[in-house]
Amino acid sequence: MSTTTAVAPLTTRDAEVLVTAARRAAEAAGVAVSVSVLDAGGHLLAFRRDDRAVLISGETSTRKAYTALQLDAPTADLVDAVRPGGPFHTLPTALDRPLLFIAGGLPVRRDGRLVGSIGVGGGSPEQDHAFAAAAVDAPA
Repeated sequence: MSTTTAVAPLTTRDAEVLVTAARRAAEAAGVAVSVSVLDAGGHLLAFRRDDRAVLISGETSTRKAYTALQLDAPTADLVDAVRPGGPFHTLPTALDRPLLFIAGGLPVRRDGRLVGSIGVGGGSPEQDHAFAAAAVDAPA
């Protein structure tokens, strides 16, 4: 007999907390970003683009979040996998929805279960990853 404990889904309130934490980290570093949070089904729960953020950051933040969710891994950990000869080399072009293998996307877990993801775009890949990590690690 299998016993599965239900895990509460990511709510819009949770998503707003994540967006706020990522933006605070970015603001502290003086970087203008876009932040996207998706639920476990890949649906956008929250999005915010700083007025000064480059326009493409809105798209990249969402694609990073989607990639982290679909592969249940930080996008920073997947960069080498899509290089020529890597195990996921053709994956970026194999799906209807484009994946983005640039640091800045992280899965969001609750009690060890995947409940959503966050993506940050607008800074360097390392900065975006750090801002997303700051949000995931922030107390709820």
